[in-house]
Amino acid sequence: MHNQPRRRSRRILAHSAIFSLAFLVAGPAAAQEAYPTKPVKIMVGYGPGGTGDLTVRLVAQKLADKTGQAFVIENRPGAGGIVASQIAQQSAPDGYTLNFIAAGNFAMTPSLFKSLPFDPVRDFEMVSLIGTFGFALAVDSNSKINDARDLIAQARANPGKLSIGTISVGSAQFLAAEVFKSMAAIDVTIVPYKTSADVIRAVRAGDVHAVFETIAPVIPQVKAGVMRVLGVTEEQRFSGLPNVPTIAESGLPNYAITGWNGIAAPGKTPREVIMKLNAEINNAVARPDIKQKFIELGVTARGNTPEQMQALLKKDIAWWRDVIGKAKLEKQ
Repeated sequence: MHNQPRRRSRRILAHSAIFSLAFLVAGPAAAQEAYPTKPVKIMVGYGPGGTGDLTVRLVAQKLADKTGQAFVIENRPGAGGIVASQIAQQSAPDGYTLNFIAAGNFAMTPSLFKSLPFDPVRDFEMVSLIGTFGFALAVDSNSKINDARDLIAQARANPGKLSIGTISVGSAQFLAAEVFKSMAAIDVTIVPYKTSADVIRAVRAGDVHAVFETIAPVIPQVKAGVMRVLGVTEEQRFSGLPNVPTIAESGLPNYAITGWNGIAAPGKTPREVIMKLNAEINNAVARPDIKQKFIELGVTARGNTPEQMQALLKKDIAWWRDVIGKAKLEKQ
């Protein structure tokens, strides 16, 4: 008689232990399945309407469609993307504040600024690449410059007389021109402008002989027959301009500059959250509709693993440090 309650107590304790063990085993998986349970914010260090902003909005919409939660873009332009990145870095590492990263605001800024309020490698968890892009070396359609080889030849024949337009000093376009100038060993003047529209106007008006610019604003000019692209800066031809050679093909062997966009999270964000985001981003950028929309923006949709993104960032930080050092740009 006295043993029955004791046996019942032991059964209850055993069942409780089994339930607790099952909960512990299922816990991380359940958490991974549950994320996200509320809207996710993506900090973007550039104004709305630019190539980076438009590409990340396309990906954010696919993430929202798949997860059922809004992925909200918050534009905080300023200081080369540093303002937005600092906000993201100081946010809770729970996957609900992410950071849009680019070669410009993550790989180049360590060499362009005397100090940063964060370390791009140490203070962030890489999530995934979303796309890569090059720049166009372009001229007015009436220009007598036929390709990169011709531009180099004319510059050597007329030292100090040719000019190349780009957006602001320290931009990827400006540095692409600096690398071209250095590798070709030519004496040309690089003229910085405030906006891409200013750069296009300058080459159309004959104020500069050629420009380095992102591909997206150049494509409509090419279609309208008012500009020509001499070459693209990436290692491979851009699929949106299949007949345009790379600069390496058309006169400057080994020249290659590729920009990229990606997503990062604050340091110490749980691994399961990083991996769920990575899987969904890679699914999004593999979609044919996203690939086509990216091409229209001058970007090749492309994902990777967090480890590959980390390796790319480290490699590019070192590469840009060398380029910026050779260009002798004064740190801001």
